[in-house]
Amino acid sequence: MSKYAETIKEMEASCGQSSNWSDISPEYAARMRLQNRFKTGLDIARYTAAVMRKDMADYDSDPGHYTQSLGCWHGFIGQQKLISIKKHFGNTDKRYLYLSGWMIAALRSDFGPLPDQSLHEKTSVPGLIEELYTFLRQADARELGGLFRALDKARESGNEVELQSITKQIDEFQTHVVPIIADIDAGFGNEEATYLLARRMIEAGACAIQIENQVSDEKQCGHQDGKVTVPHADFIAKIRSIRYAFLELGVEDGIIVARTDSLGAGLTKQIAVTQEPGDLGDLYNGFLDGEYIDSADDIANGDVVVKANGKLLKPARLASGLFQFRKGSGEDRVVLDCITSLQNGADLLWIETEKPHVGQIAAMVNRIREVVPDAKLVYNNSPSFNWTLSFRQQVFDAWSEAGQDVSEYDRDALMDASYDETELALEADARIQSFQRDASREAGIFHHLITLPTYHTAALSTDNLAKEYFGEAGMLGYVAGVQRKEIRQGIACVKHQNMAGSDMGDDHKEYFSGDAALKAAGEDNTMNQFG
Repeated sequence: MSKYAETIKEMEASCGQSSNWSDISPEYAARMRLQNRFKTGLDIARYTAAVMRKDMADYDSDPGHYTQSLGCWHGFIGQQKLISIKKHFGNTDKRYLYLSGWMIAALRSDFGPLPDQSLHEKTSVPGLIEELYTFLRQADARELGGLFRALDKARESGNEVELQSITKQIDEFQTHVVPIIADIDAGFGNEEATYLLARRMIEAGACAIQIENQVSDEKQCGHQDGKVTVPHADFIAKIRSIRYAFLELGVEDGIIVARTDSLGAGLTKQIAVTQEPGDLGDLYNGFLDGEYIDSADDIANGDVVVKANGKLLKPARLASGLFQFRKGSGEDRVVLDCITSLQNGADLLWIETEKPHVGQIAAMVNRIREVVPDAKLVYNNSPSFNWTLSFRQQVFDAWSEAGQDVSEYDRDALMDASYDETELALEADARIQSFQRDASREAGIFHHLITLPTYHTAALSTDNLAKEYFGEAGMLGYVAGVQRKEIRQGIACVKHQNMAGSDMGDDHKEYFSGDAALKAAGEDNTMNQFG
């Protein structure tokens, strides 16, 4: 018996319990149940955690099985991504969504646009997770609703082959609900604040939470200056608090992504507590910049002295009261951060880098894997990088080292459009195209994401529309630049009433009111113009 038929049978049994339910259609009730597979955010978190754990195991067996996601700042954006993925690729396998704290700050705060400094309302984070899954669940209901209507037509026409084909599609339907990797920034406070927010995020549906090792009230965007990290003990406490939240809510497979900003972070707010030489606190303090001293005569008023590396160190303290690390210690600190996080409850790593360079990432990951062999990364394919310039310069440098003549190129001006069709530019584009595949094979990257893609696509498409519509093209700017492309490319939103739930509402009206239902999908509905 098919899944669809089994659900109808279950509904027949439920409806048969009361003589007052004679007007309830078991088949309609079955359809509504199938259209709403996930009843709570915890249902979603448990389901998506299992999906992500399976994908992690697949990657361990073959690095070619890496995963991808795009960042989003609205439920509709996330919905359209998954609808497009299913349209173009037939399934959602190994394709997720990313929830960016940057985009929440910039686009979703009641304060208006804000920098990525944890200034936005913390409740907006679980709020967006819930919104994303609301839209994804509606995408399920909309697609299944179309299949149910097609099923009715096949039944009415007596087309048994079509009836069986559509029933098979219903039984094998793949949900639009996929894992979301959700950004909790630096935890929005101490470990208790981190736990409370993590719990809300999990209840909203998050199966994977990403947390960074910056000081919460000094938090900066990972690609800007002024980043301040915390000692490992502080970060481990927050990792532990997230794990407790997962376990409390029964999401045992929940995933923690531990992000280190140490590569670009040269500051710390505090000297770590240390009990004995070689412990984590001692290692952390050993990276501090300063001068070694011999006696109290070398100490001025207000100076701080710490024993590190077996000697007395007077750390350099800035006017802000912050301490700085030694120049060139970033990679060593990253490796220590990552090993420590994986040994204390994290599942995946995130290394924030200043450029997309496979060799740089692989060098750090190889060192980490000497201690934790199955270490895996989530990597930010960030729009903060100038990908074109970076890869053209990488090719330029590689060719120079190989002794190839690069005299026709100016390394500092490689972004110039005059280079776009050159051999160097084409080679750079080929390396950009293969970057995710190469980095997953060579640098342990399990998941590739772009944090802010729809921020940029929204700006670009709006700029193009404004230029055409308010210019010479007038209405043709919209028709040729938007609607005609929607029709030609089969974009579902060309029927925006359907996308907003009009047809689903009609289905429900028919279920509830029968022939008396006042439906919107009549012959005068202009959406019929789109076929």
